[in-house]
Amino acid sequence: MMKLLCGITLLLAVAVAYYIYIPLPRAISEPWKLMVLDATFRGVVSMGDVAHSLGLSHRVHVINSAIINFESLVPVTNQEIQAEDILFDGVHVRVYHPPGREEKLRRAVMFIHGGGWALCAPKLGSYDSLCRQMAADLDAVVVTVDYRMAPDVRFPVQYDECVQAAKHFLRPEVLAQYSVDPERVAVCGDSAGGNLAAAVAQRIGIDNSTSVKFKLQVLIYPVLQALDFNTASYQQNQNVPILYRTLMARFWLEYLDGNLDLVHSIIKNKHTAQDQNQNLLSLSHSKLNWTNLLPKRLIKDYKPIFPLIGSPKILKDLPALLDARAAPLLAEDEVLRMAPRAYILTGEHDVLRDDGMMYARRLELAGVSVTNDHYEDGFHGCVTFAFWPCYFSVGIRAVQNYIAWLDEHL
Repeated sequence: MMKLLCGITLLLAVAVAYYIYIPLPRAISEPWKLMVLDATFRGVVSMGDVAHSLGLSHRVHVINSAIINFESLVPVTNQEIQAEDILFDGVHVRVYHPPGREEKLRRAVMFIHGGGWALCAPKLGSYDSLCRQMAADLDAVVVTVDYRMAPDVRFPVQYDECVQAAKHFLRPEVLAQYSVDPERVAVCGDSAGGNLAAAVAQRIGIDNSTSVKFKLQVLIYPVLQALDFNTASYQQNQNVPILYRTLMARFWLEYLDGNLDLVHSIIKNKHTAQDQNQNLLSLSHSKLNWTNLLPKRLIKDYKPIFPLIGSPKILKDLPALLDARAAPLLAEDEVLRMAPRAYILTGEHDVLRDDGMMYARRLELAGVSVTNDHYEDGFHGCVTFAFWPCYFSVGIRAVQNYIAWLDEHL
């Protein structure tokens, strides 16, 4: 009997180890910890897919429910920071106030959370900890936007709500209400939130009805385009957690209300194949030609992949793929020239590395000052994994460094 139990235990241990283990780049931060985290997330995604296939619930709702339950366990940090849940022009936001005198004018940061436009809870867990840390370290008012998410709403609702909240907050009388210096306001976001932050910064920059502008934009491993799923970083990191290439494609399709059956077509760039509308695509490709925009050390031996024959129905059914509100990297140069000074954080082991790198270069070419903070051991999501219970060292460094940059320049 004891031998049988030992045998079963050994088999289970081998099965668990087989499920958890995935080959990772040698330079990536704390690989075994990342494997465990990734295995947990893959399990939750699989549960969501099963529930969806059985008609029990939408896959995104299952995944988000698990995330919210976990984030609810994260202890509240910087409890001296006061939090107020309120509406900005009908959009749910939370405003974090540092303690102390309100007579003096403070800096402010508008933060937009990531999660593929579909996941995460900005008022709980790691995002709450991050916003509280920004408020404490910067002695700043921090506003986090609790925009509605897919699948309940689709593009452009997420974008529109972030623009609404930003325009409301930037009104002089609202800034005065929170004792904020109108010359010292930044917009910040990570991943899909970085996408929204970049798009909001572009909109505010060209909006003549908004007298107060953002002084800075902070984009943390932002997703900025969906026309090329075979950039050098997509090819290099397609199987690196937490954000696999197929998962990023799924997030895009959820955001734009596309059929998830298109995942394998778009990761092969069938939507931008050589037989598509070349007049239209050539204008877009010139804005994300990574062979010109990236340094050679990142391109390595990777080559562009655009098949001869594609699926023209994809662009017809999903015109937002070419919309700069959804894909800020496609913005015209005259729009970029009006954007605020930028800090762009990228990770070497992230499929979105080249999105951020290309955007940094395009902003520089448009005359915008850019700081590109690149982490050779960085992976997607490391900033949100800087807090309990993960405490990834690269995430802790990244949070400290971008807050230090804000402290110096805001």
